[in-house]
Amino acid sequence: MTAVLEPTVVRAAAPKRRRRSVDRPIILAIAAVYFLVPLAAAIWFTIEDKRNGGVTGEYYAAIPAADGFAAALRRSLSLAVLTVLGVLLVTVPAMLAVTLRLPRLRPVVEGLSLLPLVIPPIALVAGVRDMLALGPNELAGTPLGDFLVSSQDPELPYILIIVYIVLATPFAYRSLDAGIRSIDAKTLVDAARGLGASWPTVVWRVLLPNLRSAVLGAAFLTLGLVLGEYTIASILLFETLPTWLVKISGSSGQLSVAVSTASLLFTWILLLVVSLADRRKSSGGTA
Repeated sequence: MTAVLEPTVVRAAAPKRRRRSVDRPIILAIAAVYFLVPLAAAIWFTIEDKRNGGVTGEYYAAIPAADGFAAALRRSLSLAVLTVLGVLLVTVPAMLAVTLRLPRLRPVVEGLSLLPLVIPPIALVAGVRDMLALGPNELAGTPLGDFLVSSQDPELPYILIIVYIVLATPFAYRSLDAGIRSIDAKTLVDAARGLGASWPTVVWRVLLPNLRSAVLGAAFLTLGLVLGEYTIASILLFETLPTWLVKISGSSGQLSVAVSTASLLFTWILLLVVSLADRRKSSGGTA
């Protein structure tokens, strides 16, 4: 009976394998066209010399000296770094505690992490704006009022960091949850504790190295959210890189597109470099 069924299984599986091998290049080609054609059109728009014809790099050369660019870039990068640190400080300990000590609370934590996706950002920023208005008015002279006023510093608005942490939590949670589920965290913790390691040592030298890819994924998702967020910063009247791009788009469209393209390429290159470094470390550790 086995000898009769084996050829049938092979014949049934062969067409599926051929179909997968044919479909994969088509899907990759469609994805490449979807992403690369708009990017190529944007690059051509920035290097086209409409006055004299041909190509020019003057708009990319003018980026560092553009009025307000350096301050907006510095502010956005500072917000991005502080938001990444804040998101990791909030999500990593919470998820480790839920995984190791309080597994019954996992559905509750997962539900709470999805709330920023349910609440519209425009409603969130409207509530934040009303709360900030209490600082110099009803709460003037109180510690909370002083905090609300200081959090609106135009040079580095800390209130944006708090809001961005809330918005980035769902994405960081998904990345970290996938990483924690892929390792046997309880066994690793029990083994390390049995050998006399303290809890900081367990987290820093045992768990985090195994969660390196998940942490990097959460960091890059947060970084992309902060560097591309426009609505909240615009409504709260803070100038970040996206709001600066919109401001100069009316006077120099090619310059604004050049900055957007350069920031996109920089993010892709940085992601590629970190991904390659992570693979090398993983292969080196495996070897």
